[in-house]
Amino acid sequence: MDGLTPALSVWRHARPRAVAGRCIGITDVAVDRRKSKRLAHRIRAWARGHGAPRIVVTSGLRRSADVGRWLARWGWRHRIDARLSELDFGAWDGRRWDEIGAAPVDAWCAQFERYAPGGGESVAALLERCAAFIADPAHAGAVCVVGHAGWISAALHLRRPGPGAPEAASWPAAVGYGARVSLLR
Repeated sequence: MDGLTPALSVWRHARPRAVAGRCIGITDVAVDRRKSKRLAHRIRAWARGHGAPRIVVTSGLRRSADVGRWLARWGWRHRIDARLSELDFGAWDGRRWDEIGAAPVDAWCAQFERYAPGGGESVAALLERCAAFIADPAHAGAVCVVGHAGWISAALHLRRPGPGAPEAASWPAAVGYGARVSLLR
């Protein structure tokens, strides 16, 4: 990466309602519309200040797409891309972590890259779709993205020099709700 390569500016969606203690992947949970609008205002202000195009790409999940819909109301181009979705936790998705239990989570951590939690999607599959999105020429130039914690962690893992196989112990920590990460391409 040469420092002149355009960056993707990726924001994590605003905090959804009623998710504390739950495994949330592709479960479509709501965010207070004021929080989505507030994040859209922050993205719009950031884009103005940095000369970024008025283009936002989001996942189709409401907690992400609602921000894009606000920006579209203000004249932005909003695209939905399924590759931005959170990890699919299969049968775990939407359940309380304490209902899932420690043994299945430990099994996932032991085989972090290839294990499909709840029969859903493996981290390897998440990394593949994350890499495909980042490399996609449709995102040429600096674009704004609204995504999810797991996807952003996958992107950060891919940006590490010689990232190697992902391991649970060294997986990047989740960024905060509404936080922005810049990914050079």
